[in-house]
Amino acid sequence: MDRQDSIKVNVDGVRGFGLRNVSSQASISEMDDFDLSKLLDKPRLNIERKRSFDERSLSELSIGLTRGLEIYESTYSPGRSVLDTPTSSARNSFEPHPIVADAWEALRRSLVHFRGQPMGTIAAYDHASEEVLNYDQVFVRDFVPSALAFLMNGEPDIVKNFLLKTLQLQGWEKKIDRFKLGEGVMPASFKVLHDPVRKTDTIVADFGESAIGRVAPVDSGFWWIILLRAYTKSTGDLSLAETPECQKGIKLIMTLCLSEGFDTFPTLLCADGCSMIDRRMGIYGYPIEIQALFFMSLRCALALLKHDEEGNEFIERIVKRLHALSYHMRSYFWLDFQQLNDIYRYKTEEYSHTAVNKFNVIPDSIPEWVFDFMPMRGGYFIGNVSPARMDFRWFALGNCIAILSCLATPEQASAIMDLIEERWEELVGEMPLKICYPAIESHEWRIVTGCDPKNTRWSYHNGGSWPVLLWLLTAACIKTGRIQIARRAIDLAESRLLKDGWPEYYDGTLGRYVGKQARKYQTWSIAGYLVAKMMLEDPSHLGMISLEVDKQMKPIMKRSSSWTC
Repeated sequence: MDRQDSIKVNVDGVRGFGLRNVSSQASISEMDDFDLSKLLDKPRLNIERKRSFDERSLSELSIGLTRGLEIYESTYSPGRSVLDTPTSSARNSFEPHPIVADAWEALRRSLVHFRGQPMGTIAAYDHASEEVLNYDQVFVRDFVPSALAFLMNGEPDIVKNFLLKTLQLQGWEKKIDRFKLGEGVMPASFKVLHDPVRKTDTIVADFGESAIGRVAPVDSGFWWIILLRAYTKSTGDLSLAETPECQKGIKLIMTLCLSEGFDTFPTLLCADGCSMIDRRMGIYGYPIEIQALFFMSLRCALALLKHDEEGNEFIERIVKRLHALSYHMRSYFWLDFQQLNDIYRYKTEEYSHTAVNKFNVIPDSIPEWVFDFMPMRGGYFIGNVSPARMDFRWFALGNCIAILSCLATPEQASAIMDLIEERWEELVGEMPLKICYPAIESHEWRIVTGCDPKNTRWSYHNGGSWPVLLWLLTAACIKTGRIQIARRAIDLAESRLLKDGWPEYYDGTLGRYVGKQARKYQTWSIAGYLVAKMMLEDPSHLGMISLEVDKQMKPIMKRSSSWTC
């Protein structure tokens, strides 16, 4: 069956060939600024359609809101949220870039319909590609930036349809060979099959049984919860999240994640290929991307779960896990100059609870590159921590989500942005943003990837540059008050994306070359750019995807060494 038979694409073009003049209407309520110690006694909160500005947020903003973004950048205090900033005034608005209209048109071409209703967007709409593979499917993780773009443009129906359809798919029986997957597993993707003769539509879902390596998508459930919360914040409509079906879906995902076993850490143990990096890349264990998404989905679930008897039981378990997870990640995954120096001086074979080197990491295993890479000012959450193993690679998605979810303390969030500025050539180069750094090569590449011909050095998941990450970088920049970084990155992207046909990824140490196997008109490259542009134009959109600091989860680390230089 060819692409035309399997996917019904909306070719009506862009509504007005550009952005509608629709403001976010996303209010930042106390819903995300919860007190964990008092959470069980807290009544349900209503989200109003109209924006609200609480006194605390306004008093924290050391900025004259009418003075424009330029003054904002120079006076903003790093580490504080701008989520309550109202829509930018006329003097702050700007004419849409010429490629915005093309981006919207391309995004609408990727729409998939099921029984007449828009249900999602396909991964790529590349007519030049001979092999469709699974790029004609709707992926849960890929649809997130598309969903945010539609929400920001005042079009929530497609997002609601997607949330309900994937929720229905969650209830399907899931088997790989003779093994049955957990009830709460969300699909990696689904495909709509149109029968023109019978005039029927059917859906085929993939829970990992067709994926490369046959790995279930751990991140799909987390993204679903995060997107449900984004829909709720954007529309002010709690009715969808409070339906019995959505409440059950959240609880099934939480049951999978909070089940007790042999774990000695609050982090989630995962296989290689279970997330955006869906091929063998040495991220097995406790990858930062999954842990950050796990943390964020836990916090979103707290805001969405109803305070009934069953809901309170889950809330209590979630609160305990959040405390443990935040302590573990901030203590053992965080790396700055001082921490690197401490690890370099670690003693080994320590025993008892007084051990400093708790994971028995051998200092000689620290890679040489990290000593030159680590600046005096800056830091980041490393890729993985497990017994006798630390993966010192930088992973963009995990660190950006850590900022947006407040897994990173305000000091850590600012230090992450410092690192991006200090190591701009390495992490951004000529096309934002490196999915990970550095690339693995030679013998290590052969061992870690199994000689994967797609993940060669500085390509694809192995140090490739992914335009979709632009929206996450922009969101992190707005939250930390570093707008100039986002503007610089967006300018780079705008100089190439349309001309190059909206590629999936770029290759090379600087991200200069279109990826050797990159699909053109990759939907999340298009949507990621649009979301970044809309957030930069109206920072209040950030409220959909960013959480506020929880006052009860006190930072357990001393002030980052990057702030004592």
